[in-house]
Amino acid sequence: MITANQYFRKVFGHKMYKASITLDVTCPNRDGSKGVGGCIFCSEGGSGEFSCSGNSIKEQVNKAIDQVKDKAGVDAGYIAYFQSFTNTYCSPEYLEKALEEASLCEGIEAVSIATRPDCLGSEILNVLEKQAKRMPLFIELGLQTSSDATAEFINRCYKTSEYVDAVKALKSIGANVITHIIFGLPGENVDMMMDTVRLSVESGSDGYKFTCLYVLENTPLEKLYRDKQVEILGMEEYFDIVEEAIALLPDNAVVHRFTGDGPKKILIAPEWTKNKRQVVNYINRRFGL
Repeated sequence: MITANQYFRKVFGHKMYKASITLDVTCPNRDGSKGVGGCIFCSEGGSGEFSCSGNSIKEQVNKAIDQVKDKAGVDAGYIAYFQSFTNTYCSPEYLEKALEEASLCEGIEAVSIATRPDCLGSEILNVLEKQAKRMPLFIELGLQTSSDATAEFINRCYKTSEYVDAVKALKSIGANVITHIIFGLPGENVDMMMDTVRLSVESGSDGYKFTCLYVLENTPLEKLYRDKQVEILGMEEYFDIVEEAIALLPDNAVVHRFTGDGPKKILIAPEWTKNKRQVVNYINRRFGL
């Protein structure tokens, strides 16, 4: 296992920070194309509550960089991070223009795009291939689980086989694939969670983002949690699962995230994720980072 910081220093020669960008896009399981309401854990912000909004890509990037540049220092580089919703669920022309604008921003050395495996048609892949030739390209796929039964319950609205095909297609155009996996989804035991890790490894994912299931206000998951139909993992219980997952990864796999932290203003559970410093210190101690 390699941490993201280790990987970025090796590839770029310095520390890298993300500059989050919000596009005018949604998701096919929100707009009625495949479903409505989005995944049951997803807030109205579409996982982009920490991103900066603005009138242009350049304005968003500059604002995001300004927020961290004092901490980052003069030697740091930046990744243009298309974070909210499904960023390839748009016309190829719109995506290509956005990628070109982001790539030209001062300080940007790579691009990362969060999307779904079922939103990678041939024309979109052509746009992404051009971008991969311009600078390093990371594509983050929201797999969450390899269980199609769980996927149906959480309203993911695509089959796991589509993820497998997407990883193959993305790697063929030179993209670096990062897989999002959630531990603690309703009805899943540890064996099922490890099945998800195994499938992503076998599919050829380059990197991983692990997170615990957390409950946000005004989501379908909130009602399930209030009705005591969903249990949320404790901190040590969760990191026991993470440790088991890491043991399944190849030595060159990059762990980009050990857990996520939902926005405090709408976070209901788990409470332990609210103390980010405590969680980071625990991760560093437990995993020797």
